[in-house]
This record gives sequence, structure tokens and C-alpha cells, in this order.
Amino acid sequence: MRELLDDLDRWRAAGKRCVVGRVVGIEGSGPRDPGAAMAVNHDGEVIGSVSGGCVEGAVVAEALEMMRTNSAAKVVTFGYSDDEAFAVGLTCGGTIHVFMQELTW
Repeated sequence: MRELLDDLDRWRAAGKRCVVGRVVGIEGSGPRDPGAAMAVNHDGEVIGSVSGGCVEGAVVAEALEMMRTNSAAKVVTFGYSDDEAFAVGLTCGGTIHVFMQELTW
């Protein structure tokens, strides 16, 4: 998460809305450890990573939708057994849980 702070500070100074996603749990094999984080601003700019690339697109889409609809914080799950998981590329055989929340400045 520390690697995101400079960019988050820049976004805050510019008044940009953003959602942060953070891996909070893994079942089986996962691409990144708990604590891995990424953030998406309302312009679609992305920093960090929660999966090494295999579910980032889905997390970006979820973050943008959360900002569009002013959604509450939530945990989003991606796993090999999910119909959507293979489509977004999670082929490592495990399940990851990503806590997503819009930051408030």
C-alpha cells in the first residue's frame, strides 16, 4: 500500500475520486499476497496491483461502477470456480477476496 501513497496524494490534491482495492484473503493458490493493493481514479488511471494482471480489468470496472453509483464498500471475490473468473484470467486455481472502498478526502 505504501507504494500507492505518492499517487494517492497527487489524486487527492487534484480532487480526484478513487477506489482502493486490497487483497484481504486467499484460498488455495493466489497471484498476490494479502495486503496487495491497487487504486483506480474516476479518470480510469490505475496504480498498484492485486493480481499481477489476471483480474485487474475486472477490479477497474468494479471501481468505476462503484464511483458511478456511489456504492458502499464491499468485498469482491474472484476464483477459478466462478464463471467470471476464467474470463478475467484467474487460472491459478485459487480464490482471492478484494476489499474495495472509495477513499474520502
